[in-house]
Parts: sequence; C-alpha cells; structure tokens
Amino acid sequence: MAIERTFSMIKPDATRRNLTGKIVDRLESAGLRVVAQKRIRITRAQAEAFYGVHRERPFFGELVETMTAGPVVVQVLEGENAILKNREVMGATDPSKAEPGTIRKDFAVSIGENSAHGSDGPDTAKQEIAFFFSESEITG
Repeated sequence: MAIERTFSMIKPDATRRNLTGKIVDRLESAGLRVVAQKRIRITRAQAEAFYGVHRERPFFGELVETMTAGPVVVQVLEGENAILKNREVMGATDPSKAEPGTIRKDFAVSIGENSAHGSDGPDTAKQEIAFFFSESEITG
C-alpha cells in the first residue's frame, strides 16, 4: 500500500471544548502521522472559499458561521490509505449514524458541529492541503 497524505481539520466546537489532544491521539493511534499542524482562526473569506463547493446549499451560511466561531486546528496527515483511514476515524457526518468509537460519535455536538473535517479523495486532499499549507511547512 502506498503512503499518502490527507487534510484534517479539528473544528471550532472541538477546540472550544479542549478536545484537540484527544482527537490527535485517535488519529495517531490509527496509524496516521501528523506531518504539519497549526491552530488558526479562519476568516469569513477563507471559510467561504474553502467550502465554496457548498455555496448553493441551504446550510452554507450556517457552515461559514460555525467555522468562523473559534479557532480550528488544520493538519496534514500521512500514512497508508490516509484518506480512507482518516474518514473511518472521523465517522459519519451525522454523529447519530457514526460508529461507536469514532470522533464524531464520541465528540460531535450536532451534524453542523461535528468536530472534524477530512478530505474525501486524493484531488480534494491536494487542494485542501495547499489551501492552508506551503510545502515548506510539511515535514516528514
């Protein structure tokens, strides 16, 4: 299996409740390695650009508000099948449908405040990583 990289974000609902360390521990325990990480405050313009694919969806405004409500932790994760593994560790978007032991089942407040974001495929991972990180910030 090939080593790949994916993008991960710990959302404001989780950083507000001091869950960053617990979430990172779950990712690392699943065999993912954090090769870049920073805590930032996303601006409205950044949130609108990052989630631009959802611009026409009815939840777009709420999504932007949620993502700008507090700091986030953005990360680049590396490992075998990192994209799929990260998505498995996060669990289903709807926490009520997520498997026990996943981040969203254990920590999410709601569908909107579901504690984590992760890339859904290789192309998205590349775009999302480049949105927040320069190559010099990613170390192996």
